[in-house]
Amino acid sequence: MTAPAPRPATADDVAAVAELDRHLFGPDGWTDGQVAEELTGPHRAAWVVEAGPAVVGYAVTRTVGDVSDLQRIAVRPDHRRAGLAHALLAVALSRAAADGAGRVLLEVSADNDGALAFYGAEGFAEIDRRRRYYRDGSDAVVLARDTAPPLLG
Repeated sequence: MTAPAPRPATADDVAAVAELDRHLFGPDGWTDGQVAEELTGPHRAAWVVEAGPAVVGYAVTRTVGDVSDLQRIAVRPDHRRAGLAHALLAVALSRAAADGAGRVLLEVSADNDGALAFYGAEGFAEIDRRRRYYRDGSDAVVLARDTAPPLLG
């Protein structure tokens, strides 16, 4: 089965993305207002993936100058391992490059082994750590990658 393709997010997706975000990120989840700003604000680009009528994944970037920040990329647990995160990341990298960014940055919890493995496999490398960044006290690992595909070695 082929993974559904990401589509650009709109203001109509705010409620569904906000609900999913709070479910996935708990106390670090965005409010409806924050989601609205992330989906439709200046310098932002956002995508959702749907399964039937439900939003099951989303990604948001903020690009200013030559750097794009991957604000969020998330997939509902029962839809993971189906290529959705990879598809969302691919459109985010492509859009960042089209917007003039040469590099993408993101933060991920040092406790999130799955995300660290995913981003490592996608060519991201650790460039910094932010101590006690998240509400639960965990550190944020700052990762970076060029928007161009990594060279095969």
